[in-house]
Amino acid sequence: MALHPNFPESPYDILDPDMRWFPADESLRESSMDKLMPPLVSQLRRQVKEWRDGGYSGASDTSKALLNWWFNTPHLLPQADGTMAEFHYYFAQREALETIVYLYDVAGVQDKYDMMRFDSSGLVSAGMFDETWRRFVVKMATGTGKTKVLSLVLAWSFYHKLYEIKSDLARNFLVIAPNIIVLDRIYKDFQGLRIFFTDPVIPDNGVDGRNWRDDFQLTLYKQDEVRIIRPTGNIFLTNIHRVYAGNDMLPSPNDEDMRDYFLGKRPTGATNESKVDLGVIVRDVDELMVLNDEAHHIHDPHMAWCKSIEDIHNRLKQKGSSLSLQVDVTATPRHNNGAIFVQTVADYPLVEAISQNVVKHPVLPDAASRAKLVERQSNKYTEKYSDYIHLGVLEWRKAYAEHSKLGKKAILFVMTDDTRNCDDVAAYLETTYPDLQGAVLVIHTKKNGEISEATTGKDKDELDLLRNEANKIDSIDSPYKAIISVMVLKEGWDVKNVTTIVGLHEIARK
Repeated sequence: MALHPNFPESPYDILDPDMRWFPADESLRESSMDKLMPPLVSQLRRQVKEWRDGGYSGASDTSKALLNWWFNTPHLLPQADGTMAEFHYYFAQREALETIVYLYDVAGVQDKYDMMRFDSSGLVSAGMFDETWRRFVVKMATGTGKTKVLSLVLAWSFYHKLYEIKSDLARNFLVIAPNIIVLDRIYKDFQGLRIFFTDPVIPDNGVDGRNWRDDFQLTLYKQDEVRIIRPTGNIFLTNIHRVYAGNDMLPSPNDEDMRDYFLGKRPTGATNESKVDLGVIVRDVDELMVLNDEAHHIHDPHMAWCKSIEDIHNRLKQKGSSLSLQVDVTATPRHNNGAIFVQTVADYPLVEAISQNVVKHPVLPDAASRAKLVERQSNKYTEKYSDYIHLGVLEWRKAYAEHSKLGKKAILFVMTDDTRNCDDVAAYLETTYPDLQGAVLVIHTKKNGEISEATTGKDKDELDLLRNEANKIDSIDSPYKAIISVMVLKEGWDVKNVTTIVGLHEIARK
């Protein structure tokens, strides 16, 4: 499963479809590539390449102007040291945008039957698509800039609807995060529309005769901050559980819990401190695009996530409209049975991202050190895995010394199998290693990634403080050097300075 010998080292180089990584021996490339990749990706890569090489022929004027601005126009941006440097999007980000625009503008995709035309495997059937609206899934390795892709898709849709007379895209956007941790990260980028102007997302006024900057009128609403909305120009950024349909979502015999279906709806109390029913608000606009970050969570058509989006689409249909497009970005677009989301249209796998230095290279401790690891016979978690914890600390200390020379901080991450063992590991680190005393942050999360009050015994103010500490842990001013948790690293938490990971969660499962 090696990379093609001519695979480019630079993440900015345009990748030839014939040189892309695939999960088999190089000798099987010609005979098996179409069957070993997401079924739509292989053909789409080739068609998008031809379209790119042809100068985006057939695209709308708006799409062509934006694509050329983003990917074919030089951009100099100011750096922290006061100098200027040329900015480029990674090719993976470019290909994702080009593929989405190609499918909409050129191929005219309306539904799953149009999507099936790009199947190279011969195995795709209509029954594999759960939704009745346009849904494109972008597979990109964690850390390769999925939020940038979302910002570009959002801007493209906004301008396309504004400038193209027959456009059925949208100028309202529901941006969904799977949990509060990812939501905080996206909000940091979107607050004040920052990402659209710090990156060259918005063309200068006058480009192709349009007043792009003047016309980009959008308001960002986070969770319960919604008060008065306009018919268009809204970004609703929310955790998925705030979009769940309320009492008006009819129970179904397909529900996992069928008591409501057979016995009627039960009285329920408030499940959060929501001041505004965001679900009602987004159902009251006439045009809407859904953008899902970390969308591997939306894998089951019977889950509330999928049902809520379906409910939004159906309400729009009742008003003579429809959900314009759903774009999901995720590193792992797979169902519970391991099958990949058939809607996957672009794929930048981890192997390619590592090869091009977009993400960190995973490195194991040396063989001699690993050979000394012993799982001890003990009912106490930290005694049982003391060798693994100690080796992790030794490796982290090496990284910490190297990072300190650069004025940066290395962080140790320990993933355990439950919250009780999180506390055990935290206490063990603080009492065993003097350099970690007072420097261990324990984060207990619920299944949805929310920092959990029930398992910590902390009140809301303390939990908000914990969230704040978690979000700024990369900073050299943060006192924390180690993080202990169960779910948080798997839930899209973007911490750049984690250098050493001890996966006790996986060891315990074996």
